[in-house]
Amino acid sequence: QVDLVESGGGVVQAGASLRLSCAASGRPLSNYATGWFRQVPGKHREFVASISVSGVTTYYTDSVKGRFTISRDNEKNLAYLQMNNLRPDDTAVYYCAADTSDPYYFRSYPPSKWGRGTQVTVSS
Repeated sequence: QVDLVESGGGVVQAGASLRLSCAASGRPLSNYATGWFRQVPGKHREFVASISVSGVTTYYTDSVKGRFTISRDNEKNLAYLQMNNLRPDDTAVYYCAADTSDPYYFRSYPPSKWGRGTQVTVSS
């Protein structure tokens, strides 16, 4: 069983940057494709980005392409989401997720492992 813990959230102004981290314990993160999701109250959890085990293949939802970058460091058991040029509509709780499936399917089939989330608030 892998445990995931997110960090790096906060309150920033529009246009700022944040880097979220996802720390894995229990099992090597290198066993799993990894992704980031976000959720605002009253809405479904939304796919943001995913990355293959090797880190070579990445996927993004259209609204974050060119602004967000997902990456990973398997030696450190960490995954990251670099968020640049943040906008107020990026405000949400951001969740790290992992699964042994192909990261392409993260947007359609919820991963099996989830962190508890970290709040990102972007003010205008």
